[in-house]
Amino acid sequence: MGGVLAGGYWIVLEHLLEWLAMVPGLWVIPLMATAGLLAGLIIYRLGDPGEMDLIVNNIRFKGGQLDPSNNLSMILSSLLCIASGGSAGPEAPLVQVVGSTGTWLAQRFRLRGEDLRSLSIAGMAAAFTALFGAPLGGGLFALEILHHRHVVEYYQALIPAFVASCSSYVIFVLITHTGLGPTWQFPLYISPNLNDCLLAVLYALAGTAVGWLFIFIVRRCRRLFQIRRLRIYWRMALSGILLGVIAYFVPLARYFGHDQLAELLRMTFSPQFLLLLLGAKLLAIALTVTSGWRGGFIIPLFFVGTVTGLLLHSLFPTQNLSLILISCMAAINACVTRTPISTTVLLGTLTGFHSIAPVMFASLTGFFLSPKMPLINAQLGVYTEEEE
Repeated sequence: MGGVLAGGYWIVLEHLLEWLAMVPGLWVIPLMATAGLLAGLIIYRLGDPGEMDLIVNNIRFKGGQLDPSNNLSMILSSLLCIASGGSAGPEAPLVQVVGSTGTWLAQRFRLRGEDLRSLSIAGMAAAFTALFGAPLGGGLFALEILHHRHVVEYYQALIPAFVASCSSYVIFVLITHTGLGPTWQFPLYISPNLNDCLLAVLYALAGTAVGWLFIFIVRRCRRLFQIRRLRIYWRMALSGILLGVIAYFVPLARYFGHDQLAELLRMTFSPQFLLLLLGAKLLAIALTVTSGWRGGFIIPLFFVGTVTGLLLHSLFPTQNLSLILISCMAAINACVTRTPISTTVLLGTLTGFHSIAPVMFASLTGFFLSPKMPLINAQLGVYTEEEE
């Protein structure tokens, strides 16, 4: 079911992306403002499906029960937000939809306790895997993002998560015909040696610093939108205008980064433009995830990591480009999401970078140097009513 839901969602999203991409020039600003307004009205009328914090809270403190009643709201609003150019990806919406479908199935089969929680987590894993094309990494990510201390806290869900991941992966590929190779064609990693682990740590420091900057910007934007007591549809429309302005002046900062990352790898850019793109993308992601626009920030963070790596390589052109890119991508994602193990596995699959040791060193650097207060507050392990 996860593969079918994810495959259908992806096909609809691709058609919407192709259609809305034809909007020219300045028209992108009213387009994104209108998309934000419509998505906000959908959420206001059909119900707020919540964010990743709510998912983590419900898995940990409410017996793993994810509410499927707002799935229609999540599907419609996220398709509008992502297809119009929001800087957030489809991973979070699909995790909510497929994970809550797992809860629904568990209730139909009258499962209780850990069995119900395991099926909800299996649904989350199926969604992650379908999008990332990494059954092992997707299964681990669904478990690791729930708690920043113990990846096997819900060890009973480990095998169900992997089974759901493998099944979802096969069905998704059959439906979408996406192929089995790496998602992004990275430069070849040649002449690996032991020093690369130390270099990965050094490169990861830059990625971690950008991760800190991203968390800082998100918290500032979150406060801004909390101060303005606007209804969600006006808040999302206002954010749409700002996102449209960014997209008009820096087109590569538009969308969630799946295709744009491939464009980064194909072309050559000046350090000045890369610095501008980095700032624009960080602000675009922060505005997207704090104003009510639906989507996840994992793929956008990989894009930011790539920009950081290219900027670093422009300063040190003699260094191994592939190692710099993968180290920055791993560090920033592990810093923000606190998922060093699954990040390592995911990046190996997505990029074809098969030397695990340097990526693991970079991921752990980002993880251990991450802020004490995580961006996903529910990872602290303390239930908060406000997440409802």
